[in-house]
Amino acid sequence: MIGMDVVVAGCGLVLAVAVGLVAHEWSHAVVLRLAGIEYTISFAPGHAGGVGGLLASYPWAVVRPYPTGEESPWVLRVGALAPFVLAVPVWWGIGVGVVTTDAPLTMAIAIGWLACSIPSPQDFSVAFYADRQLTE
Repeated sequence: MIGMDVVVAGCGLVLAVAVGLVAHEWSHAVVLRLAGIEYTISFAPGHAGGVGGLLASYPWAVVRPYPTGEESPWVLRVGALAPFVLAVPVWWGIGVGVVTTDAPLTMAIAIGWLACSIPSPQDFSVAFYADRQLTE
């Protein structure tokens, strides 16, 4: 029976990462929308086709802001680091005991979701150099 637990947990992990990826990009977009900055979201930009091409391509999704140059760099910084907010439900679940090591499925979902709450290196680049992006 332990084999089925692993299969179910693995499926939960894959599903959490897929949904978390969309939530990650939407977290950027929400901040940009609230600030009135135009943006586009592209999923699988330039992938080679098929599931293998999608998994091998990088990046899987991109949010491109189009600032006018009059915005505060802090808006772009907050938008770039917005995915950290995705960790809140997991930490809440751990705090109330919903996410425990005794339940492989909830643990796998929590791990996948937390992985999506980490800003990418490009996100950190925007956060550190937002003022440069506004002057380009």
